[in-house]
Amino acid sequence: MDEIRCAFCNGKGLDPFELLSPLAKCQVCLGKGKVFVEKPVIKCAFCNGTGVYPYGVRITCTVCGGKGVVTVKGPTKRCPDCGGTGRSFESKLPCLTCKGKGVV
Repeated sequence: MDEIRCAFCNGKGLDPFELLSPLAKCQVCLGKGKVFVEKPVIKCAFCNGTGVYPYGVRITCTVCGGKGVVTVKGPTKRCPDCGGTGRSFESKLPCLTCKGKGVV
């Protein structure tokens, strides 16, 4: 396990959208500013490492859980269905082949 800066709140420990209050804790790191991830990791292709669900929705990324990175074990190659974007071309959902990681 490795400790990294929380991508959702940029390590500030506060809700980046201030939905409940400007003092509300980040729902990903619970106010600590750091999260634990299992190595090896790559940047989340679906949210591009931001931890925020794309397309203007103010929620955590469903692929990485708001951490900005995903665990990938073993050799990988770019997903043939989404071209490594992690996004389904038919909808605003993660690619079903790579599960939003961008690699298989």
